Amino acid sequence: MRTAEPIWTHGRDRQARAPVTRPAPRTHRVPQVVILAAGMGTRLGRSLPKPLTPLMDGRSIMQQQLDGIREVFGPAAPVTVVVGYRSKAIMRAQPDLLFAFNPDFATTNTSQSLFRALRTSQPGGVLWLNGDVVFDPAVLDQTTALVDVDQSFVCVDTATVADEEVKYTVDGDGFIVELSKTVVGGLGEAVGINYVSATDKPALIEHLAACADTDYFERGMETAIQQAGLRFRPLDISQFSAVEVDFESDLERANTWLSSRARLEPLAGGFS
Repeated sequence: MRTAEPIWTHGRDRQARAPVTRPAPRTHRVPQVVILAAGMGTRLGRSLPKPLTPLMDGRSIMQQQLDGIREVFGPAAPVTVVVGYRSKAIMRAQPDLLFAFNPDFATTNTSQSLFRALRTSQPGGVLWLNGDVVFDPAVLDQTTALVDVDQSFVCVDTATVADEEVKYTVDGDGFIVELSKTVVGGLGEAVGINYVSATDKPALIEHLAACADTDYFERGMETAIQQAGLRFRPLDISQFSAVEVDFESDLERANTWLSSRARLEPLAGGFS
């Protein structure tokens, strides 16, 4: 379970408690976005693909992700979803997106899904998300400065370092050097939202291709860092909510945050 606390952290919600004058939105680079949604999601124990799991506000996990992507990067942001398990259900739910298919979804892990997506992507950097992360759109707000300069990064939560999660360490310049579940002395957890620059993408594709079928994509990132010199910056998003939904308790936590945010929205709407 990957989370970032506290629940009451949405920056725009805080601003909504008093009348403010908001500047015109700044134009950002619009990245290609990939959502990894091929897995079977057996730990949550639902018949539908995990990204289609309904949330308390009526949206699916994937719809909540797409709403955040469009809120931050605009409606024209290109989104490709890697599908596998019950792929037609996801395609019917989001027929206007692009899709890549992982036919070996039952026997491969996220390294192979990301490999397929990056290999067929257009020139330029790629922002990718695990398809089971429910997150505050403010997380993506935090990424725009690095996306604008095309700097590879990993969104991390430094408030928690659970043994079963992907952890990281950094070198003397502050770039990630280790990234796996077996890291000792980790500084925080990866939350499942990452970006690879246009320059770094070819090397990452090469290292993902060399991964074992059962490897997570972090294995390809780690070997690319250590063998090809890629430099991923850890981007601390601990002040905002991000929940990776693996179990029912994670879903309850995600819904608690959504409920808290919903209670603030009428107040936010009262100000111009």
